[in-house]
Amino acid sequence: MIVWPGQPYPLGATYDGLGTNFSVFSEASDRVELCLFDDDGHETRVELSETTALCWHGYIPTIGPGQRYGFRVHGPNDPAQGHRCNPNKLLIDPYAKAVEGQVDWNEAVFPYKFKDPDDWANNLDSAPYMPKSVVVSPWFDWDNDRHPHTSYHDTVVYEMHVKGFTQRHPDIPEELRGTYAGLSHPAAVDYLVNLGITAIELLPVHQFVHDAHLVERGLRNYWGYNSIGFLAPHNEYSAGGQRGQQVQEFRQMVKTMHAAGIEVFLDVVYNHTAEGNHLGPMLSFKGIDNAAYYRLVDSDRRYYYDTTGTGNSLDMRQSHVLQLIMDSLRYWVTEMHVDGFRFDLAAALARQFHEVDKLSAFFDLIQQDPTVSQVKLIAEPWDLGEGGYQVGNFPPLWSEWNGKYRDTVRDYWRGEHRTLADFAYRFTGSSDLYESSGRRPYASVNFVTAHDGFTLSDLVSYNEKHNEANGEHNRDGENHNRSWNCGAEGTTDDPEILELRGRQRRNFLVTLLLSQGIPMILAGDEMGRTQLGNNNAYCQDNELSWIDWDGMDGPMVVFANRLVQIRRNHPVFRRRRFFHGRPLHGAGVSDIAWLRPDGTEMSDEDWQTGTVTSIGVFLNGEAIQAPGPRGEQVVDESFLVLFNAHHEPMAFSLPDQRFGERWIRMIDTADALSEGESAKAGDQVTAEGRSVVLMRRVG
Repeated sequence: MIVWPGQPYPLGATYDGLGTNFSVFSEASDRVELCLFDDDGHETRVELSETTALCWHGYIPTIGPGQRYGFRVHGPNDPAQGHRCNPNKLLIDPYAKAVEGQVDWNEAVFPYKFKDPDDWANNLDSAPYMPKSVVVSPWFDWDNDRHPHTSYHDTVVYEMHVKGFTQRHPDIPEELRGTYAGLSHPAAVDYLVNLGITAIELLPVHQFVHDAHLVERGLRNYWGYNSIGFLAPHNEYSAGGQRGQQVQEFRQMVKTMHAAGIEVFLDVVYNHTAEGNHLGPMLSFKGIDNAAYYRLVDSDRRYYYDTTGTGNSLDMRQSHVLQLIMDSLRYWVTEMHVDGFRFDLAAALARQFHEVDKLSAFFDLIQQDPTVSQVKLIAEPWDLGEGGYQVGNFPPLWSEWNGKYRDTVRDYWRGEHRTLADFAYRFTGSSDLYESSGRRPYASVNFVTAHDGFTLSDLVSYNEKHNEANGEHNRDGENHNRSWNCGAEGTTDDPEILELRGRQRRNFLVTLLLSQGIPMILAGDEMGRTQLGNNNAYCQDNELSWIDWDGMDGPMVVFANRLVQIRRNHPVFRRRRFFHGRPLHGAGVSDIAWLRPDGTEMSDEDWQTGTVTSIGVFLNGEAIQAPGPRGEQVVDESFLVLFNAHHEPMAFSLPDQRFGERWIRMIDTADALSEGESAKAGDQVTAEGRSVVLMRRVG
């Protein structure tokens, strides 16, 4: 076979129409073999004899899309020094743009012998049990595809799973369910458009691995937080095949979403890989250059420094690790047209040394990159290491999952005392966390529920987790529910309990969608999805996790859509800047005012005691000027939101005429029939126990 020298960059397999250039980084290796596999699985080995800047490379004419390949790396196998080269192990290309197959958990894929974990001379050939990297076509007809470029303050995120969203959808053809193509189907797209969300945030779609311990128990890594290929869309979500079809199918899904005005964010896992710790398999990085890719324990380099709880952490101090991450991010933006990223355990990416450092090399690279810095960047601002909880501490370019919002809003609605001041901060965009560093309210991604934890329906139905199906004796997941269980534990037919639960679900949605910042809805929460109390369904690739479209709570979907439309139509609920609590232009009332149930403004003593559970907030629309249909500036309407977290009804006195003379009820989470009722300054409006009333000023 003819092998030309080729080029060291780009890394991976690059098809140019005539042949394919292969390049792989490895400082530790003495030799690198490229292994090509035909349709029958027969292997042909070709040595990459050219090395440039620690990259082994070669160009082979006639090799094109669909070709399966891998690498074998020759070099030192000395774990005490951090090196684990073993040419008997077929390795996935770290830059593979597609992968075929999944790991078959044979002893051959591990670098040691099961009977003796200290014996690193496992020379069993792993190729028959390994997925294969695939050469892909770089071309796709994007036509006139454009990024929607939705403003941060206008963004409403819908966190969803590619498979779980469509797997049970009755209007999507069976052969498309659970795939990128299924997500592109009009039935899926129309639902998202009608709901009013502006962005979908996909749980991990980087190629990932189903852990051996899960497979042994008949389970799967449903969530996908176990990446092995940072440039490859996960192959099991492809309806058309795994020899590159998944790439084109993913692109078509993005193109379809963009045509509908919906942005696509990816939940990305760059903090660790699927190779685990010293007892984990050898799939890619570990055999290519273990010491260059992973953060090892300085005192004993056989072991891995772990701040992720998965066994290993990628070493953000290494230039080739940073290069891989940046190349991956740029690829997904430029070649796959995604609009943003949510970074799993992002604090781990900021660990320049031991501590979390927001000035680390990773953030410097993001900041100066002309491509990646222009898309939406969302951090999960914590990891499992010491000092890893970093909510509010990421650089100005970033938004963050606001865990304090989740906890405070849950505590408020379950009636916890002394949460009022925190609740006020969270509802108004968490200025205490973000304003001092020059950030805006949209630095806060607000959520009540996410994939990790209870669904919204389960949040108000269970006091305790029920994770028995995970096979860990219910020891995994959060220990206790931080919400209010409305009545009997679990499912019930009691209409009074069901009404209370529905009200509490509406309370959470109203709070979320009327708060300043970026709201994030967990897919299915708006339609009553349940996991029967499982708050850690990471391994449940079955009907427990998939959305039940036939069991949809239609009125709840209508309610959620109405809230999204109210938010969209009224900029006062999605301000670009924080409230200041000062009168406008030196006169009148403030841009915001917090009110006691008697209609007077909250005093310092009220805030300090924290015993008030019922409170009103006036949002002054005169502080907002929005463009009208002909470009003119239109002053937004003003609103009064009445929160009653107490279990008994509360009579609120509407504030004096300075705030407004006449009001109309728009939302009442306790009684939908009361919508449209009007009242005037000084009148009393009753908010039932644990409910929210939204009033709009009409005079």
